[in-house]
Amino acid sequence: MNLIGSTFFALAADERLFGLDLQTVFDAAITALNVFVLFVLLSFILFNPVRNMLKKRQDKITSDRENAESNKKEALLLKQEYEEKLKQADKEAEAILSEARKVAMHNEQKIVDEAKEEAARIIARANTEAELEKQKVADEVKQQIIAVASVMASKLVAKSIDESENDALIAETLNEMGEKTWLS
Repeated sequence: MNLIGSTFFALAADERLFGLDLQTVFDAAITALNVFVLFVLLSFILFNPVRNMLKKRQDKITSDRENAESNKKEALLLKQEYEEKLKQADKEAEAILSEARKVAMHNEQKIVDEAKEEAARIIARANTEAELEKQKVADEVKQQIIAVASVMASKLVAKSIDESENDALIAETLNEMGEKTWLS
């Protein structure tokens, strides 16, 4: 208790609670001035460059964000433009395919028509050839009938009819038979 009591009495004697004397106030002022000078120096040496760096970084981030938004808008515009071009290309492709189908159908019809015409020509030529062949066969049959009739007539009337009467008799027989009889 001695120590506490003596401190209490010393305070009571000076009547100062903290014991602020002139030296303590001067030291406090010097310390405050040193802190202020240190703050100013640190502000120029550290705080201002850091503030400048942060400001530049903030400006760069803002600029990058604006560029990103601008690029995004530009990309959306390009996307829309490409989608329109793609739709247009699809329409053009469909038109080309449609035109190709029309041309193919036209060519198909043309080929079919040409084939029909060729078939008709072949059939007509075959009919003509058949008719000619029929005529030729008919002529050959006629010649054979004439030959057979001549042989028969010559045997029957061998000595009594001369050759002019023989030809007249053959012509008369052929006329009586008619062309339809020996053609069928």
